[in-house]
Amino acid sequence: MCAARLAVVLWIAWAVVVWNVVFDHVTIMAGRHYVYAAFAAAETGGSYLRIGDWMRPAVARAFWTATIAAGTIVVVGFVAVRLVARAARTL
Repeated sequence: MCAARLAVVLWIAWAVVVWNVVFDHVTIMAGRHYVYAAFAAAETGGSYLRIGDWMRPAVARAFWTATIAAGTIVVVGFVAVRLVARAARTL
């Protein structure tokens, strides 16, 4: 049973790492898109772009995208550990 607990802890750790990576990636990409759009607006004399208008929706999108990715990993991990533990008991 100790191996199953270790496997669960490792799956959770992997999900935490993936959550952080996905969240960072989505927010960084939104920041880059803002910089490109602000630069283009400044060159063409367009209206001033506020970063809050770009980043607030990006943070929400990053949160939900990261949560779905990490949640999927946790669910797959728990199911896999349960199936392997059940198969090991029958052997």
